[in-house]
Formats: sequence, structure tokens, C-alpha cells
Amino acid sequence: MVAVKAGDVDGALRRPDPRIGVYLFYGPDMGLINERARAVAERSVDNPADPFQLIRIDGDDIASDPARLADEAGTIGLFGAKRAIWVKSTSRNIAPAVDAVLKGELTDTVIVIEGGDLQKSSPLRTLCERSQKALALPCYADTGKDLGTVVDETLKNNGFSITRDARTALIASLGGDRLATRGEISKLMLYAHGKREITLEDVDAIMSDVSSLAMDAVVDAAFGGDGTNLEIGSRRLAAEGVNAAVLLGAALRHALMLLTARLTVEEGRPIPAVMETMRSLHFRRKPLVERHLQRWTSESLKTAIALIQASLLDTRRLSDLDDTIAAKTLLDIARMARR
Repeated sequence: MVAVKAGDVDGALRRPDPRIGVYLFYGPDMGLINERARAVAERSVDNPADPFQLIRIDGDDIASDPARLADEAGTIGLFGAKRAIWVKSTSRNIAPAVDAVLKGELTDTVIVIEGGDLQKSSPLRTLCERSQKALALPCYADTGKDLGTVVDETLKNNGFSITRDARTALIASLGGDRLATRGEISKLMLYAHGKREITLEDVDAIMSDVSSLAMDAVVDAAFGGDGTNLEIGSRRLAAEGVNAAVLLGAALRHALMLLTARLTVEEGRPIPAVMETMRSLHFRRKPLVERHLQRWTSESLKTAIALIQASLLDTRRLSDLDDTIAAKTLLDIARMARR
């Protein structure tokens, strides 16, 4: 078969070719691999709860006994029922066992394999891409349109609507793994139980750690050269008793993250493309961090990192002055940002 592109997987699964007996799901998104494998395995039999119709096998067992897969595939179902064999991923090579099955005839049996993140040269992936009886289906992290579809369908199926700004915020907070995405949406729906429409306040309540966001706001103000918000945020944290070393530690992590990203930018990669890789950022921070990348160079970030590291050492030596040291350090960084 011709290799299936990531964007064509859902279409291929909606219109399955009757000649296909083996479905290999592979890629970095293990949650999406599991979700798609489960859907194909369960729809291929009359009763997914019947262990004689849906057979689960660990890949290690097949690698240890390659003939087992062919034996299972050749077994006639009880009362002539259709059967599906669901193989969980393994680091061991099961290509010989799959090859033996593809060389035979599959009658009323479908084999579904969770292959993990397979390289292009992987024997199992190569085998399934070349066979007329198999499909190799890539599973990559959801982005943009795909995430929007998952959000919309899940909420609609559970009786929820969502405001436009809440949907934008939610999508910006998701991605990377389909299973994790489903989990976050489930938490949101549980929080909004009893409501018909999910709002931005609901998304903020579930997706945000308020204390962490307050600290991030101070760090962002410093690296953005925003003296006013830096002072307001610093006073708030001091009043809440946030340790100065913890705040400087957050600033140091931010500077190191920026340095890594900035070096990538200076190698020629566009800033928007670099921002796409920062999936752990809260959606409200992304525009600010993008401006940080535009404002700072790798050399100025190295200077800021050295300053923060020295200040962290000073807070240990002069613990009575730790709040003063942290405030001065962040103010110095804000001045560097403005320059």
C-alpha cells in the first residue's frame, strides 16, 4: 500500500478497505495510538466484551513465540463470529510474526497493532507500508484544527456548548497527547457539571494554577521591561509570603527556556515556529514570551542568567536580605529588557 499521511488517517479509517487485515498504528502520540487502535479493534467484532472475539496479546509474547500470532489469526471464531487481535506495543521486533500472517489468508479476522514511535526504517513499519493487506497509520500530536475537532465533538456529545474565547483558551492549553487531552476535557466537563455553556472562567479555573500564574506574571513583567506590573506583582507575592529564592528560581528557568528558544531562532527558525514547540506554556503567556524572544538576544540572556545565579547564591549567604536581593535582580532584568 501507499504510505498513509497523518492528515489522511481518519479518512482511511472511515472508509476501510475490505482487503486490509492488519492495521499498524505508530507515532509519538501514544494516547492517539491507543484511541484509534481501540476504535478499530472494537468495531471489527460484534461484541467487544467477548474475550473470544476481541483477543488481546502483548507484543513481548509474540516476539517470544512468533507462531502464536498466526495460530490466533487462523483460529475460527466460535459460532463463526468475527474476531480481532489487539497487539500492544513492544520494543521487540514482531515483524517476522506479522509477515507470516500477511503471507497467509485472513478470514473474518483483523489484527490491530499499537507499534509505538517507529522509525521509517523499522522492519514492522516497512513491512506494513509495502503490503497490500496492511495499513501503517501515523499518529502525531493534535494541533490547531485537529484539537478543535476533538474539543467540539467531545463537548457536543456530552451536551455542552462553549464560548468562543473559552474555546480558544482551551485549545491553546491542550495538545501533545490525545489521552491527556481527553483527560483535561473530562475535568473541565466535570467542573462545569450542571451548566450548558462552558465559559472562559471555567477554563481558567481548571487549567490554571493561580499562585503559579502570579509568579509567572512577575517574571514576564521583568523580562518584558514592564516596571509597573513588576512592582505590583512583586508586592503581591511578598504579601503572600512567596520565598525570594523560589521567585528567582522561576526567573532562572524562564531565562534558560528563552535561551534555548533564542538560540534556535538565531539558527534561522522563525519565532512563530519556535513558539509552537512550547506546549507547556499557559495560553495567556504565549504572546508575552513571543515578545521576550523578539526583545532578547542569546548573549543578553546569558548575562541575565549569570545575574540570577549570582543573586540566588546571595540569598543563601544573606538570608535576611533575600527579598531585597530578588527585587533588585528583577528590576535590573527589566532595565536590561528596556535597553
